Amino acid sequence: MYKNRHLILLLCYTLSGLISLSYEVLWARMLSLQFGVSIFGVVVTVAAFMLGLGLGSLYGTGLAARCARPLRLFALLEAGVAVYALLLPLLFKTADHWLNIFAADVDITVWLALQGFALLVLMLLPALAMGLAFPLVLRSLNHIVGSLPLLYGLNACGGAIGAVLPLLLLPNFGWTVSVRLIALLGLVVAVIAMWLAVREDEDQHQTLAEVNVRHAEMESDEQQLRWPALLSYAGIGAAALMLEIGWTRLFGMVMLRTEYVLGVILAVFLSGIGMGSLLGRYLHASRWLMILPCVAALFAAISLWTLAPVSAWIEQAQFSSLLTALLWQGGVLALVTLPVTIVFGAWLPILARKISAVNVGHADHGARLYGANSIGAALGSLLAGFVLLPWLGTTQTMILALLLLFVCGLYWAPQRKIAWFIVPLLLIVWPVYDLPPVASLLPQAQADSRDIYRYEDAVSITHVIEQSDGQRLLLSDLQRMDASTDPAAVALQQNQARLPLLLHGDPASVLFLGLGTGITASGSLAFNGLERTAVELSAGAIMAAAKWFSEVNGNVQDKMQVIHHDGRHFLRSSRQQFDVIVGDVFHPDMAGRSALLSVQQFERARIRLSEQGWFVQWLALNQFDVQALQVVLRSFRQVFPDMAVFVDGFRLALAGQRSDNDGAEPLRHQAQRMHELLRALGDEKGHIASGGEGAWTWLGRYWGRPQAGDGVVQNEWSPQIEFSLPQARYRGDIDVASVMDWLLHQRPSPQQAAMDLGVTQIDFRSFERAYMGTELAQRSWLARLQGRQVEANRLIRFAYKANPADRWAAMTLADDMLSTLPQALQRGMDEQQALQAIIDVHPDHVEALRGLWQLARQGGDQTRAEGYQQKLRRLSPLDRELH
Repeated sequence: MYKNRHLILLLCYTLSGLISLSYEVLWARMLSLQFGVSIFGVVVTVAAFMLGLGLGSLYGTGLAARCARPLRLFALLEAGVAVYALLLPLLFKTADHWLNIFAADVDITVWLALQGFALLVLMLLPALAMGLAFPLVLRSLNHIVGSLPLLYGLNACGGAIGAVLPLLLLPNFGWTVSVRLIALLGLVVAVIAMWLAVREDEDQHQTLAEVNVRHAEMESDEQQLRWPALLSYAGIGAAALMLEIGWTRLFGMVMLRTEYVLGVILAVFLSGIGMGSLLGRYLHASRWLMILPCVAALFAAISLWTLAPVSAWIEQAQFSSLLTALLWQGGVLALVTLPVTIVFGAWLPILARKISAVNVGHADHGARLYGANSIGAALGSLLAGFVLLPWLGTTQTMILALLLLFVCGLYWAPQRKIAWFIVPLLLIVWPVYDLPPVASLLPQAQADSRDIYRYEDAVSITHVIEQSDGQRLLLSDLQRMDASTDPAAVALQQNQARLPLLLHGDPASVLFLGLGTGITASGSLAFNGLERTAVELSAGAIMAAAKWFSEVNGNVQDKMQVIHHDGRHFLRSSRQQFDVIVGDVFHPDMAGRSALLSVQQFERARIRLSEQGWFVQWLALNQFDVQALQVVLRSFRQVFPDMAVFVDGFRLALAGQRSDNDGAEPLRHQAQRMHELLRALGDEKGHIASGGEGAWTWLGRYWGRPQAGDGVVQNEWSPQIEFSLPQARYRGDIDVASVMDWLLHQRPSPQQAAMDLGVTQIDFRSFERAYMGTELAQRSWLARLQGRQVEANRLIRFAYKANPADRWAAMTLADDMLSTLPQALQRGMDEQQALQAIIDVHPDHVEALRGLWQLARQGGDQTRAEGYQQKLRRLSPLDRELH
């Protein structure tokens, strides 16, 4: 019976590790709401946990020595953490509210520091209680030989399971319910622990005299464990967490682009800790303390070499489900990091056994070492996240960590002559001192590119790459292509500014939520007297837009105010009012990003609008399935009941107007306002302001008010789409064709659309042609996606005939004509005439203009060649061939 109770206690502490890490992943997920998509949330969460565990373990060592019934205190601590976990969502909301009141006007650095400090304090208390539990349980099992590595290892293995458990709970139950379920499990563990405490036999109860004897023994043992020993093991903890933060940044960049990354990395990390601790029970202390620093530093260096091949494998790998992706990517990550983490796990039991010549005090030494290591880990996490990553970069931070690991490990080595190993170590890390180029990380998509700019901070790694044709891409954390300088992409981005400004009719100010390359903002340059403001969280993007994209964005930053800040905090803290607010396209499946499509975010934008002001949120159709799109539509409609939807190519614009008058119809005079605005701008600027397409084309892109039905909305505190979209993506449910088909069934008739927009009977024919041209183009693209090529070709010709001014219909038809050019030439058609026919359809078709330019050069017609070249340079200023 006595043995069974010990087994139950070991099970309880294993479950305690599971619960603790589940909390860590869930709370890190909640912190992504505060910090957005960045390493900040991970750093703050890990630092709070490790600092609490360390302080709790150090204090708990003395507490356990004085406590007659440590199990009862352990049970109370587990129950207290569970209750605190249930209250923490409310505390998060309260802290968020007061921070926004008292820190309304601070800059981004102070804002992040204040948030980090407040949230660190909030999470420190439960982590402190978790740290206290370790020496208490260890003291209860101290009479069992080998209890330290057993307890430490089982707790870590439980933590590994706890790290991935939220990945199953979150998509099915949401954040709030998941926290409650884990807290309920914590209460169960507390009840079992209390039952064990009550069931202890009377002869096992410690008398006060025995407690005093044990306390005296502990004080004697403290003299054996001097501060250099604790400091060196704290340095190992700092190095371990610096490596973990580095792995999270690097492999999170190339693996799953969601909150799942942290859970997978923590699971692998703790699996190694657990296995190493259990293995450490059987390793000879003197021999292995000389080997461990060499092995750990060597494999940490090797992990840097694996980044490029792992990234290349992930780029071409196909996974049938999210679970399959998690298993495969987690397995690869385990191969990369397990050798290092196993060493970390083995270090503690080996050290504790070496220091304690006898078993007496073994638990005290182990708990103090554990506490020092955890505090060092917390400091290493903060140092890496807030200082070293922005200052040195991720790979350099990891190299510094593995060198720190090796040097601190030397303190325990019986023979210091292994210090020579630092020479081959430096030779190994020298070739991977810098981050690999994008071409080696993404060899399929970007094989012909070269890196021309990279900026790294704790928000993201920003790349600007140049492709073989001279076009540039802005990449945030590698896999997210934020913007391109390709002429078609430029027009699409500029349209994101054109539509909202045209909807307003007389805009005096515009706010861009996100700067990116600045190309979207450049779509506003034709509008007279416009006051432009952009809020951008990424300092790398701000610098890249000014230096590397100025030729394409018209040096727009010279004509606008750029604020380096978080968009959500800016909307909450600013007192400015804007006639137009533009929400840029982003990846909604990423942790924290979906908050930008929440009811709360839409409400913040609405408050910052002037009376009759317009907010337009853009969505990329290839990033949603129908269900997720309906969630966003319902969320937007909750804030803007009279919302309108426009479709521009493969992008959807959710448009809402602020009106304090009940019963107002925001689109009632839209046709009249848009025409008046373009006339007021004049022929040249009006042409540029509409992208050369005119008012009727833009009005023809109206899509009514799609009915998304009843259901859940996207709430910041109960997010939906970032959990459902990753699963949908791997299931293959994110299908542009399905989304387009659903939208086509939602579109109103031309007569209803004309009534909504205030189109007069006289103008109805012009509107109807543009309206049907848009629909025919969409149906053509749908047919193309579904493999009905003949029907697609026929429909795009009808679309162009209905409205030749529509850029996308003209471009698609021109592309089709260019693709059939070889057949036309075989039939005897003159090449110049064929290319000119393409230009007649779409005057800005770059490839057709290039062909005419080359023909003119070959024919010696210098005047015509220069004319084509000038036009090409205007359309594609970065085209390498033109220079």
